[in-house]
Amino acid sequence: MKIAIGSDHVAVEMKQQIIEYLEGKNYLVEDFGPYSSERTDYPIYGMKVAEEVSNNNFDCGILICGTGVGISITANKVQGIRAVVCSEPYSAKLSKEHNNTNILAFGARVVGIELAKMIVDEWLNAKFEGGRHLNRINMIE
Repeated sequence: MKIAIGSDHVAVEMKQQIIEYLEGKNYLVEDFGPYSSERTDYPIYGMKVAEEVSNNNFDCGILICGTGVGISITANKVQGIRAVVCSEPYSAKLSKEHNNTNILAFGARVVGIELAKMIVDEWLNAKFEGGRHLNRINMIE
């Protein structure tokens, strides 16, 4: 599985830890920036990751900013993206099962690294259920 990942300057350290965690599980991960904690704007990176996922260059994406909210709003502006911001694993799992989310976002100022790993694991391991949920996704699209 190929995962695109991006953040803002606040979340660079957490992003790096998530990349190492995912690579340790044999996922292919590409970092779309930023690469330092110098102040920058999250829409740049949210848009880059969302476009890569929308263009089917990656299977899914992960975005991290201070809260996860702004960067997920940005990603959701891209056609075909269903980004969700989660602060706990259950919502992450259900977002994939029911909404077939293709980008996961969370906040480096909201969750610690161990909780972030649990959120990522639940999301990546969940499978879309289809059925009535597919009808709802089609309505959204």
